[in-house]
Amino acid sequence: MSTCTTCPYCGVGCGVLASPDGTIKGDPNHPANFGRLCSKGSALGETIDLEGRLLAPQIDGTQADWDTAINLVASKFRDAIRDHGPDSVAFYVSGQLLTEDYYAANKLMKGFIGSANIDTNSRLCMASSVAGHKRAFGSDTVPGTYEDLEQADLIVLVGSNLAWCHPVLHQRIAEAKAARPGMRVVNLDPRRTATTQLADIHLQIAPDGDIALFNGLLAHLVAEGHVDADYVEKHVNGFDAATLAAQAADPAESGLDPDALRQFYSLWAGTQKVVTVYSQGVNQSSCGSDKVNAILNCHLATGRIGRPGCGPFSVTGQPNAMGGREVGGLANMLANHLDIENADHRTAVQNFWDSPTMCTAPGLKAVDLFKACADGKIKALWVMSTNPAASMPDAETVAEAIANVPFTVVSDIMARTDTGDLANVLLPATGWGEKDGTVTNSERRISRQRAFLPVPGSARPDWRIICDVACAMGFDAAFSYDSPAAIFREYAALSLAAKPFDRDFDISGLVDISDDAYAHFEPVQWPVPAKGSGPARFFADGQFFHADGKARMLPLTAPERSVSAGFHLNTGRIRDQWHTMSRTGKSPRLGAHLAEPFVEICPEDARDLGLDVAELVELESGGRTSVLRALPTDRVAQGQLFAPMHWTRQRNAAGPVNSVVRTRTDPVSGQPALKAGQVSARRFEAKWYGFIASAELIKPQGEYCAVARSATGWQAEMAGSTVLDDPQRLLADLVTLSGDDISQLHDPATGMTRIAYRADGALHTVMYCAASPVAVSRGHAVSLIGTQVPMLDALSGRNRANAKDPGATVCACMGVGMNDLRQAISAGAASVDALGAATGAGTNCGACRPELAALLPTQIKAMAAE
Repeated sequence: MSTCTTCPYCGVGCGVLASPDGTIKGDPNHPANFGRLCSKGSALGETIDLEGRLLAPQIDGTQADWDTAINLVASKFRDAIRDHGPDSVAFYVSGQLLTEDYYAANKLMKGFIGSANIDTNSRLCMASSVAGHKRAFGSDTVPGTYEDLEQADLIVLVGSNLAWCHPVLHQRIAEAKAARPGMRVVNLDPRRTATTQLADIHLQIAPDGDIALFNGLLAHLVAEGHVDADYVEKHVNGFDAATLAAQAADPAESGLDPDALRQFYSLWAGTQKVVTVYSQGVNQSSCGSDKVNAILNCHLATGRIGRPGCGPFSVTGQPNAMGGREVGGLANMLANHLDIENADHRTAVQNFWDSPTMCTAPGLKAVDLFKACADGKIKALWVMSTNPAASMPDAETVAEAIANVPFTVVSDIMARTDTGDLANVLLPATGWGEKDGTVTNSERRISRQRAFLPVPGSARPDWRIICDVACAMGFDAAFSYDSPAAIFREYAALSLAAKPFDRDFDISGLVDISDDAYAHFEPVQWPVPAKGSGPARFFADGQFFHADGKARMLPLTAPERSVSAGFHLNTGRIRDQWHTMSRTGKSPRLGAHLAEPFVEICPEDARDLGLDVAELVELESGGRTSVLRALPTDRVAQGQLFAPMHWTRQRNAAGPVNSVVRTRTDPVSGQPALKAGQVSARRFEAKWYGFIASAELIKPQGEYCAVARSATGWQAEMAGSTVLDDPQRLLADLVTLSGDDISQLHDPATGMTRIAYRADGALHTVMYCAASPVAVSRGHAVSLIGTQVPMLDALSGRNRANAKDPGATVCACMGVGMNDLRQAISAGAASVDALGAATGAGTNCGACRPELAALLPTQIKAMAAE
């Protein structure tokens, strides 16, 4: 029997039907996805095993019981507060937490410890959107709903690779566009991405050129008479100042030529139903808050907000980034969208909680929090369900800062993470499929995550761990919850207590929800007032949440375009991986598409650096380095680089790419500029390259060793800058060689050394090394592990005549490779739909369809030339 739950990945909030045997399907009744799932969601069943799980508390690397661990954590935090004050301790939490977890942590820190030093990795995702909303609307309000994406006549995607990062929303738009061919899509992005395939127009904007572009749009709207003067007069302040700033700006700072600007401005101005979707390309910037307000200015000036098919739309990165915003998970917020700086708000929350103390000022935002760790100001740190030693900018410095804290506790599901390796205490948390609670998606829809698996080992849900520590600190009366439903009821009751302040967030209609009703909770979009029903969209009536009821437009100045002798590094996500891969990294098929860290570089830059096919490039900034596989492509402009952020020290000996991203933050939101690093690049002078496939986990070590899950165990790409004198000794360092059934073959003609190791009669490990990138069939080598293949066949690295080699994976959902697609094209498949019919590629989540569309003409042309 399947359980209705919610996907734990991006902020789309897709409904999932999950079974204990790992069967995963999209929930056709969930209003976020209507049965669709992306490749990551489809592979959830492959990630619920217990390999690598943390199943019992650990103190200094030794297993401990819960009482000992909880009492130690409580005493260390109590001692730090007693000796150094409440601001000497900090929590760093996560959008992976459920709302009930988030609420308990926020309550403990702000209302009982008395500090606001609780921040979240959502600071890295959408803090600039929060700041922009609050400045414009008076509250952190997302105005629209997913239906607006299907009802719009024009969708502008700004800094959003929707096809890879929010695939289900991408598919909803693609289907709407197919049904209404008159719909237009504009893609604003410095890169040409998979999302560009959907767009009618791709504007390759300069990095951080967004403010100049939207200032120019506002000036155009004014000049051409497209302002809704009546709406502005009744509902908006700041129009004149914002307009003067926009008219003084130079749209050319956007990096776009005048013809492209005129085309975009004319299309936006002439289309009433416009939705502007923005994501990390806007938020993750040192001017991200101003970018958000530049977009909001245009929608406010034209009244294109709060109506069907209209409005700005922030799509969030994590499953519960919105829930965290609602409960005050950020260091500068209180629960229920109340403000720390407002004494009346603080008093109301303190009275409701009946708490002994209350924070009186915003706490340390993420970057400042870890600087305080480095400076010795933080004496006790608790990291929950996140991995800042890899995900923060300047990751090596952050790791050193965490190591500098006298006492660090980490709650996680995995025994090994870059951050967990630095902790004094590890606390085993339940993971997706094992815990219960709620999450809120990007359209303000609250859904349930439900348990369908038994709790492994002695793991506990995060809310219970937090409450256990709170009780051990002496706060048992306020944290004696017996279930997440009890926490949710209190959370809803706080919403009722906040009613006098007339905020947007309201779930007071759920204050008396029973345990049974909570168990059967259906997805609902807030507000859910005590009486009547809340609006699906905000601001249709022109009423905002500033004291005077009006919105505010802001005068904005675009930053000057940066000129650097090095490269502009843009970091982000890829289609089939999630954050630091503790979950998606378990799935062989998700790792098959892109199995190692890489950097996109334009062919001209690759040529200037002397890079040949499949060679490595070393990035450097501030004395830190990262080695990545070079991927020459015209998807990036000259002088720009793109690298995904997923690989950590657990999977990559060269370390996380965020090691070379220097710390620059938005002055308003505190969000780091993860998409605007300045780095130098040079060819990694490799003396040897290698590939290894093994039945056991390969230890990442050396100058370059990128490890990935495979269908038969593990695989790794390797390289080094000194001559490899003894390949067999290297192999012994990477895997366990318990016997002597080893064969080695050196081919003087190619310079390749091949080693095969057999254990218990089956091939255990095979390794190939050469002076140039190793040309062997990876898929074939991996398929041999665990078989009784003759040693010579294993050493050859060639596919046997009767063995099918699908080639490099293109469609992770259906396991379709490049060779499968070439065969289908050769047989006459000349469209994406035809390829889907022949191979299944693109028929599940559809995220690979842009790649299929790009592949077709090149393959058809190549076959015609043969």
